[in-house]
Amino acid sequence: MPPVACVGEPRLTAGFAEYGRLDLPAHEEVHGPVGPMEPATLLRLAEGVQLKGKGGAGFPFARKLRAVLESCERRDLPAVVVVNATEGEPASWKDKVLLTRAPHLILDGAALAAYALDADEIVVGVADDGVGRASLTEALEERRMPVPTSIVTVPHRFISGEGGALVNGINGLPHIPPGTKRRSSDSGVGGLPTLLSNAETYAQLAVAARLGPYEYAALGTDDEPGTVLLTVTGAAGRPAVVECAAGTALREILDLCEVPDGPGVLTGGYHGRWITREAADRAEISRKGLAAVGGTLGAGIVVPLGADTCPLGEAAQVVRYLAGESAGQCGPCRMGLPDLARAVDLAVAGSAPVEVVRAAAGDVKGRGACSHPDGTARFALSAMEVFAEDLRLHTTGEGCGRRVRAVMGLPGAPDADPQRLTLDWSRCDGHGLCAHVVPDFIRLDGNGYPAFPPTPVPTWLRDGARKAVKVCPELALRLTPAP
Repeated sequence: MPPVACVGEPRLTAGFAEYGRLDLPAHEEVHGPVGPMEPATLLRLAEGVQLKGKGGAGFPFARKLRAVLESCERRDLPAVVVVNATEGEPASWKDKVLLTRAPHLILDGAALAAYALDADEIVVGVADDGVGRASLTEALEERRMPVPTSIVTVPHRFISGEGGALVNGINGLPHIPPGTKRRSSDSGVGGLPTLLSNAETYAQLAVAARLGPYEYAALGTDDEPGTVLLTVTGAAGRPAVVECAAGTALREILDLCEVPDGPGVLTGGYHGRWITREAADRAEISRKGLAAVGGTLGAGIVVPLGADTCPLGEAAQVVRYLAGESAGQCGPCRMGLPDLARAVDLAVAGSAPVEVVRAAAGDVKGRGACSHPDGTARFALSAMEVFAEDLRLHTTGEGCGRRVRAVMGLPGAPDADPQRLTLDWSRCDGHGLCAHVVPDFIRLDGNGYPAFPPTPVPTWLRDGARKAVKVCPELALRLTPAP
């Protein structure tokens, strides 16, 4: 769990310095009481503070709330309130900080929504990584919620944090996005109208309910009032979860976290965009401010790179991870994302031009059952653009001269035994069996011979590579330790 810092007035992180974790008495002392609100009052509040979802998509909370109210009235059904605290992205820690240190803020926001909707139940989704559940359980034991409230645990995977995947998991289905897109406001948990939003969003709602729209807007910008929670990791000398007012200069946050000069900064997380160091110096922390320099706020994730690592190699590792984290239920995920990972590997190895990456990204954009292919393509394309000079060096065979230090926060330890495929050309007769066994990594060239990148075989394709070696009738294919 990274430390917590604040630039300016703390709101979500108020009381952390004094109490560490806020139990119910500390929570009430720091934040004061909050009473229930009627639906029209809560709608006006959410619209007045321009509250948007903090999980990445930035969808207006008031529109979600109104959609659920209308669905309940139209169908004469009760509502369900769902808090998405799964935080499946490895680079994000802000929701975990709220779960472990300010759980009552999250529960306050959920209770406000449940009362306004006259909901039947509240469900809080958390990951099975062991972070946050105990704190949340303790908080529920300390207080009385307006409706029955339960905690559902989902696998700690990137894709499990998608809203539809969480609803599926609560409904007892596999924890993957539904094959067809549907609105939870129409049919969510148990087929009932469901208000689904991120943990920080509910916490912000609880703060706004206490302050009111005018005082809430005393911080932030006209377009985006209030504060933002950021997770700053990567090359930061002091990685932290930072609360700041919207409109704060990104450079101020980077300096606070002792970020050294480097080639670029990832904004918005693994489905976000890279920006250059020069753009980071001009950027402000807001959706509008980051978009103005080619970035995105997303889920409030900031991952700067230092000058001592290969930025393209770092990006390639993330694309491989995202390809392995797909739900595997549609073609763009099952086949397209491994193909995109392969294209990025080829470009980074200097074996293919950047057009190969653009083509592979174009094959998946807008075609998936969820937003995972689009987000992965966006990440890969922005890396090719921002690190174009490094790519030129890789393409010419000189390389950038830097090793990959694995600073992107990917789960698990680095591969302790990286392996790559090698081919004995004196033996290979071009049977092509290997390409049929592991088509996500091995392709046949124009002459019918196997072609694959010289980079290590991704861990999720390692078993397939071993099978390809075994079925080679000429014993030409081998797995050897990667240098």
